[in-house]
Amino acid sequence: DVPKATEPRRDSDGPRRGSLCDRHCAAINNVQGDLGDLGCHLHRPRVPPAMSPPSCCQQHSEEVCESCVVKTTLTAENAVEANKLSNNYKFGFKKWKSHVTARPWEDRSEIVKELYSDLNVIRGSGGSTVTCGNVLYLLLFGWWLSLLYVLVAAMMFITVVGAPYGRLCWDLAGYFLWPFGKVIQKVEVPKSRQVLGACEASAGESSALLGGPVPRRWRPRCWADAGYWQRAGTVAWLCLGYPALALAHGLVCVTAWLLIILIPVAKLSARTAARVLLLPPERVLVRRLRMTEVPLEGEVILCCYRAINPYYYKYAVDGINVFAVNLLPLVLVTLVLGYVDSHNRLTSSPVKFTLALLSIMPLSYYIGMAIASISAQSNFAVGAVVNATFGSITELTFYITALIKGSREGNRCYAEIVKSALTGTLVGCVLFVPGLCMVIGGIRHQEQRFNSRSAGVSSALLFLSVGGVFAPTLFSKVYGKLVCGECHNVTQNPLGHYLCHNCHFDLMENNGTLYYSHVQPLVYTVSLLLPAAYLIGLFFTLKTHSHIYDIHISDCHMPGHHHSAVVHWSRWRALVILLLSTLCMSACADLATEHISPILTNSTISQYFIGVTVLAMVPELPEIVNGIQFALQNNLSLSIEIGNCIAVQVCMLQIPILVLFTIFYPTNFTLVFSDLHVYASMFSVVLMNYIFMDGKCDYFQGTVLVMVYFILLAVYFFAPSPSGC
Repeated sequence: DVPKATEPRRDSDGPRRGSLCDRHCAAINNVQGDLGDLGCHLHRPRVPPAMSPPSCCQQHSEEVCESCVVKTTLTAENAVEANKLSNNYKFGFKKWKSHVTARPWEDRSEIVKELYSDLNVIRGSGGSTVTCGNVLYLLLFGWWLSLLYVLVAAMMFITVVGAPYGRLCWDLAGYFLWPFGKVIQKVEVPKSRQVLGACEASAGESSALLGGPVPRRWRPRCWADAGYWQRAGTVAWLCLGYPALALAHGLVCVTAWLLIILIPVAKLSARTAARVLLLPPERVLVRRLRMTEVPLEGEVILCCYRAINPYYYKYAVDGINVFAVNLLPLVLVTLVLGYVDSHNRLTSSPVKFTLALLSIMPLSYYIGMAIASISAQSNFAVGAVVNATFGSITELTFYITALIKGSREGNRCYAEIVKSALTGTLVGCVLFVPGLCMVIGGIRHQEQRFNSRSAGVSSALLFLSVGGVFAPTLFSKVYGKLVCGECHNVTQNPLGHYLCHNCHFDLMENNGTLYYSHVQPLVYTVSLLLPAAYLIGLFFTLKTHSHIYDIHISDCHMPGHHHSAVVHWSRWRALVILLLSTLCMSACADLATEHISPILTNSTISQYFIGVTVLAMVPELPEIVNGIQFALQNNLSLSIEIGNCIAVQVCMLQIPILVLFTIFYPTNFTLVFSDLHVYASMFSVVLMNYIFMDGKCDYFQGTVLVMVYFILLAVYFFAPSPSGC
């Protein structure tokens, strides 16, 4: 990261001007001033937490540079990414980490380049090919693929006219038994058949899976010129041999692609079915590659050395991570099973509920990617509206569908599940998300620093929001009437002690006078004040006190590496994907609430525990992954802000929206929580504020937060189910 350029301080900066830390930072910037020749320039929009540790604080004492912690530079690769950073990394908005533009090829690491390279590069001495991954290929695919080729070879020899293809299959049987260190080449043809080669070269196309040029396979006129399609052996091959082998390679390709680390095997099978098996047999040469041997002249079609590459979790297709690509069919399966098999003839309700819940994860990723793409290509106003509108769509969709179902069935248990999910999201984002990021980041970095002032703003808003959310609950406990389901005299004395069960505070006494005259107006007042406080916090951090973050974005490229940004998704495409993902999210949420009833009624686990764990944290898994990635990059400020922003949005946006929804569609949802929710939330916010006071942390403090979170989960696990469930 390039240090921030120095600029004259205004008088409004107050005591910060001319401080010792500023002079140290200015001195460092002057020493490294020649970096300005690299074409770096600064974008003045400021954004919250730092993406990288400040250089000056690494070279000076803590006493001198304590206030310099927040002075860092956020590097963007191009103007589009800089606009995304400026619009998305603001206080109160979720931190979408999606990369919306294609990175220049020369700027990528060698590991990433290898992921996208074709399997047609002959390398030097790479060591032995006998590895655990290659042996796993042999056990999973190699032996039966080789056997299938032997059977097809025998069948082609029986046809007599297909004998050339039989010899090709025999050679490929040995290749696919152990393809590592071997090469498949397309040999040169006589000049009389150059028309065929020219046709293949002119019909090239590319594919994310196949990689490299792929000939168009069905060009009758072109092949007819060379007499290829008229040969009887070719007809026999296309009717008897090729379909079985293409089906087998398709199965291998899909299986290896879903396993992700075996994507090289998927590329190998896809390219074989698309190219090798459609070439004339005399043009295909299979040979073992020896280190001292010069390769024959001709195009290398396949050359593979390793079956497994553990770095394929970074692989992306059109900007979409491979995990999200592989989970997309799960969404289709969930929707088909949920709405076609409505009577549970194929699968049970728990299976459908699990599938619907898992489908939320890839849909959350697509929603985040679409939001980031729209924000990157729009101004701040549009990005803020889209982020605030769709940022919480995942959780709100599930909550609203659950409340509607509970209202139709007259079941109060759904409202209690929603309250448990809200509390679980708040507690998880305050304790588990930052704690886990501290632990994982602390393993790589001995001590991590973050912007304590920005974290303090989030903590103050959390205190305010928690107090506002639980104010009606405290009011009801002070003025409500305690009503118990059943009481037993344990002393056999009428004046003795009574043991009561299923007690709660009744707000409907005297025809609901207390609730409708006092509690409900308080709920509406709080629901108006919390969003207002949220807007004031945004104005405070983005306008009047933006120096708390003091972050600038810089575009920096090496000389000769100036690239125009290639956006993965255009604004219209991102908008369409955003709307489709939101629609699918609504359908999955409807299926989850439809099939959660058997789990709630037949499960021995407390409904509290189901709400605070499964329903609360599963939709936040993409955010947890983002936080971990930021922590590994020593950007703990963003990891902390991820959890804080979600918690703030739960209290200041999601709960007021649910209250507003109950005005137009009456449900059983009231802003009165159980004692367990109140104590857990308040204790979590107090502990988080204590941990974040000094602006630095290590893995031990993260372990404390995670352990406290698991203790609270244990409390919810052993707690009795809420009344009405």
